[in-house]
Amino acid sequence: MTQIDRALKTGRRLNRDGARAARTALSGGEMMKAAGDVINARLEIMAAGMADPRKVDLTELSLMSSEKVEAISASASAMARTFGDIGGRLGSGVMTEAGLASKAATSIASAATPAAAIQAQYSYAVGWWGRAAAQMLTLNSELLKGQADALRPIHATAVANAKRLKK
Repeated sequence: MTQIDRALKTGRRLNRDGARAARTALSGGEMMKAAGDVINARLEIMAAGMADPRKVDLTELSLMSSEKVEAISASASAMARTFGDIGGRLGSGVMTEAGLASKAATSIASAATPAAAIQAQYSYAVGWWGRAAAQMLTLNSELLKGQADALRPIHATAVANAKRLKK
């Protein structure tokens, strides 16, 4: 792959990441508005129940806890998957880099001339810089995806509740 191809690929990835971050931010705003609407509606239900206990909506009040537990559990599960995937990728990257560093050290130590040793060191350093940048871009992409995945069940629950409770 040429440098131009890599730059285009990176540009496309950055574009996708930016779009994902924007969508997640919008979802967060929708979730916050929906949560406010749900809280308001449920406070009205509780106030009506306190005014006349015979009319309290026990089904709705029971959903207040169970829905939160389900949504937060799904969110935590999504984050656990994300962090597990990231941990595996980072561990693999460390092992790969250790092998490359060992090869570079061997090349430097066995170089026939000081210039060859410097060239071997330079080659490793430039390669490391490129690998580190690619790994950070991948990590950023995975964290953005993890954030979106974690928000999704909470957003879905809040928005569905707001729609259901809308008068």
